[in-house]
Amino acid sequence: MKRQAIVPPVGSHIIIDLYDCRASCLDDIETLKNILIESAKISNTTILDVKFHKFNPQGVSGYILISESHLSIHTWPEYNYASVDVYTCGNNALPTKATDYIIEKLQCKKPAVIKLERGIYAEKFKPDDG
Repeated sequence: MKRQAIVPPVGSHIIIDLYDCRASCLDDIETLKNILIESAKISNTTILDVKFHKFNPQGVSGYILISESHLSIHTWPEYNYASVDVYTCGNNALPTKATDYIIEKLQCKKPAVIKLERGIYAEKFKPDDG
């Protein structure tokens, strides 16, 4: 019986619920855009595209498309709440650094963080070469 090699996961997906954030920051599209761009840079990822939208009367949604996957944010200033995804693939990205930076810059007092390993069985489903 062939033994399967232990391989690292394909990606790391950090899901963040940010409660009790600074409300004024959560409604400022430029501030949020700058925070996510900087978090992508400090997490050692390559930015491909940036897209943000300001809702009326309040709230912002946006994403940073990176070579390694994406960072996204959706805000509800009326609840002092934001939901954030930091999803990276490969061995060089530092998603925890991005997560910590976002939490700090949004002045979040009650973060809830879940980290998932993505594609941990990818090697099992890789097509045979022979």
